Amino acid sequence: MGMTIAEKILAAHAGQEEASPGDLINAKVDIALGNDITAPIAIKLFRQSGAAKVFDKDRVVLVPDHFTPTKDINSAMQVKMVRDFAREQELSHWYEGGDSGVEHALLPEKGIVGPGDLVIGADSHTCTYGGLGAFATGVGSTDLAAAMITGEVWLKVPESIKFVYKGKLRPHVEGKDLILHTIGDIGVDGALYMAMEFTGEVIDALPMAERLTMANMAIEAGGKAGIIAPDATTKEYADGRVIRKPVFYASDPDAKYAKVIEYDVTDLEPQVAFPHLPENTRPISQVGDVPIHQVIIGSCTNGRIEDMRSAARILTGNKADKNVRLIIIPATPQIYRQAMEEGLFDTFLSAGAVISPPTCGPCLGGHMGILAAGERAVATTNRNFVGRMGHVESEVYLANPAVAAASAIAGKIAGPDDI
Repeated sequence: MGMTIAEKILAAHAGQEEASPGDLINAKVDIALGNDITAPIAIKLFRQSGAAKVFDKDRVVLVPDHFTPTKDINSAMQVKMVRDFAREQELSHWYEGGDSGVEHALLPEKGIVGPGDLVIGADSHTCTYGGLGAFATGVGSTDLAAAMITGEVWLKVPESIKFVYKGKLRPHVEGKDLILHTIGDIGVDGALYMAMEFTGEVIDALPMAERLTMANMAIEAGGKAGIIAPDATTKEYADGRVIRKPVFYASDPDAKYAKVIEYDVTDLEPQVAFPHLPENTRPISQVGDVPIHQVIIGSCTNGRIEDMRSAARILTGNKADKNVRLIIIPATPQIYRQAMEEGLFDTFLSAGAVISPPTCGPCLGGHMGILAAGERAVATTNRNFVGRMGHVESEVYLANPAVAAASAIAGKIAGPDDI
């Protein structure tokens, strides 16, 4: 019996010829990742275990990005603990200040993760790296601590669902819309502990930024991982960037899937996920009249340079509605500089935007754009749970950067064609 790409990666890292759904394996990790929320817990457990050194100083990555620049004393103490540990362990990949950014944008950008890798991270959106053809999944801080010590993790090999996207995307329809449409179809538990394998002619034509966006939101359908088989687009992105030698795995023709779901997306419109779950999606033409107070364009889902350009194309020559706060957050220092050099900042500032340094801040209700009771935001982030961006009586609507920019101009949820 053939294997899926997920099964092949897991088998290889477990030192096995084969791996089948349901198998419990102990696998070697290529990268173990923590941030300013999860790493402090892992560090405490690391010390309680009596361990002295991490298994490999080049494979433990720490990125404080959720409450940074630190917003209060508690966050400063959290980051200090991570900083002290990184320096003590002489970690190669410790990022802070002007070197830091949103972890799931930063690691691919720096080539720390690549095709064929097994990556675990104490952050649920670690699945982002599946866009590169890696098996990447979120774990708890206890698993991170164990991996920091041993370099290994135990996993149950997941079943895979194959999603096949056919047709041709309309203007302003992006990878974000494909994944929102998918989650809207299968629900937030539709891929529970499964690998979501995205395939088809539409995926083949998708740029890397949008592949990463799709894999990023696999967890919003309950997926253990989201994954796209590496191809020429992946090779172009990885060449000269990825630190380790990439391995291009692909599913066998006779691989067994729990389910195969096909979509013809030729007529797909930009999607909007209504509160309070990513599955509450509607096409933009069916949104209705929804006034808003804030727009966030950024995050690990849509804070890349391609997202900045997409928003700028809509904002050029326009201003945000006087009742809307527009916040732009480039995800990494490199993206920040590139956006500035391309003149995108002029467009954003002319539109009345606030430009934030790289941070996860508002996505998790941390800082840099918290909502009050009764306020609504359109965000390019990945979650719209109750209280996710602030007060429990606020609302978050998820959309792609073009829709978010158009909504900022209109003062209500709107599509690019409405501007």
